[in-house]
Amino acid sequence: MGRFGFLILLSLSLCLSLFPHTSFAQLRQNYYANICPNVEQIVKAAVQKKFQQTFVTVPATIRLFFHDCFVQGCDASVIVASTGSNKAEKDHPDNLSLAGDGFDTVIKAKAAVDKIPACKNKVSCADILAMATRDVIALSGGPKYAVELGRLDGLSSKASDVNGKLPQPNFNLNQLNSMFAANGLNQADMIALSAAHTVGFSHCGKFSNRIYNFNGKTPVDPTINKAYVTQLQNMCPRNVDSRIAINMDPISPNKFDNTYFKNLQNGMGLFTSDQILNEDPRSKPTVNAWAASSTAFDKAFITAITKLGRVGVKTGRNGKIRSDCGVL
Repeated sequence: MGRFGFLILLSLSLCLSLFPHTSFAQLRQNYYANICPNVEQIVKAAVQKKFQQTFVTVPATIRLFFHDCFVQGCDASVIVASTGSNKAEKDHPDNLSLAGDGFDTVIKAKAAVDKIPACKNKVSCADILAMATRDVIALSGGPKYAVELGRLDGLSSKASDVNGKLPQPNFNLNQLNSMFAANGLNQADMIALSAAHTVGFSHCGKFSNRIYNFNGKTPVDPTINKAYVTQLQNMCPRNVDSRIAINMDPISPNKFDNTYFKNLQNGMGLFTSDQILNEDPRSKPTVNAWAASSTAFDKAFITAITKLGRVGVKTGRNGKIRSDCGVL
């Protein structure tokens, strides 16, 4: 090798040693194969233990992943705790309803990984959240998929960054499409990811306007199934305690399945942003297709959640591996 070639190799090795996570270290399956070979099994075991304690683990973890990725990318910044000098993402009003079991799942999985000497401080909180999300979906009967890994944890977490970044219960199709498009996701991805509402719960205040105070002409949203309105009013009477929560899927709330789309066909979408998928002629054909075929839905969901996991990934000096997921 000539002197010039040696100098190039020396320069390259110096770059790699200084910046081991530079931007060309893209996400890939089995990222930790030579770093922490059993990481996926370790995380899965921790998630399974948490799942056996409470089913809330499932929707809480999925929602945590979604809320994380849509604000500053999939970098576990939503898990960071506020300090005296910084109000973090998790304390923004849109994130206050995130269930503690989602945070707890990631923290326990991280502790299990870091118990292994070879793995300690080698696996990011962001990747652990991505793995845990994959695992809770499978544990609740949803599709199994291989997760891409290689994310770093974000270096900042500010409540102000959440403003206008998360979809709201009253969104129409244009608003939904626009927000998802800003994250590189198309309408099909948006509809598939919305189906995560097949598990989990909502607080009464998030949809009470649809059953009591819809508009000046009618108190009840006419797109809601009448029997479902009665059911919702019984569970969420006027002026009910805002902490009361009900299942988002009234038919199979503990199963990740395509019942979400069948519910929409029957006027049983809980939020306006759910039911609009069946009412708008641009999205209705997709609702019908996935209501008819769980296989087609599963395939679309895997595509969508894989794309979601690529949003705003941190590499190089833009991220780090946190030893404590709640501390920057």
